[in-house]
Amino acid sequence: MKIPSEVKELAKPAMSTTDLRKYLTSHLNIDETEISSLLENCTTKKVKRDQFLLREGEICKHTFFVEKGLLRQYSIDKKGKEHLIGFGPENWFVTDRESVYFNQPSAYYIQALEDSELVLVDELFAQSLSEKFPVFTDFNNRLLHNHIRHLQHRINLLLGASAEDRYLNFLDTYPDIFSRVPQTMVASYLGITPESLSRVRRELAQRSSVE
Repeated sequence: MKIPSEVKELAKPAMSTTDLRKYLTSHLNIDETEISSLLENCTTKKVKRDQFLLREGEICKHTFFVEKGLLRQYSIDKKGKEHLIGFGPENWFVTDRESVYFNQPSAYYIQALEDSELVLVDELFAQSLSEKFPVFTDFNNRLLHNHIRHLQHRINLLLGASAEDRYLNFLDTYPDIFSRVPQTMVASYLGITPESLSRVRRELAQRSSVE
């Protein structure tokens, strides 16, 4: 991916990938020192709020692991309306899989919603991990299948679930996000209007006070 000019100067060899190291070692059950040499080949990036990591039409070359901060992934339709695909809080991976794996121009934007610290993971790093730690292959497959499961569940919610069920599922998926983003973004993710979201929250609050 072509690095946007506003963040190019912030890309640098990794100095600290502590959170990614802990994430991988906790899930793969391997010693931190064993993975340190591989992480030295990764790149960290600090981006300011509102800066872009990917724009529509660019080819995405990395998966972004969020060590600190918050990202969002969205598209813009022909009428100029934004459609929010997902959020990326701490310890989440964010990427455009179609663009990364099929070398296709992206249909999405990936933007920082807060000042963020990221680790850029590429295919070479994933291959190196698989070669050194065969267990990573199974772990990576589980991540992929879990991502697919999440997308299928979300499609089903958008097709037939009530606004309340969508909102409750959002809180379960992103328990700490609502207070960090504008309500309009949450409404966009849910596929409802901000007014409908306000109504749902008000009704839930009233029901909770009665109980």
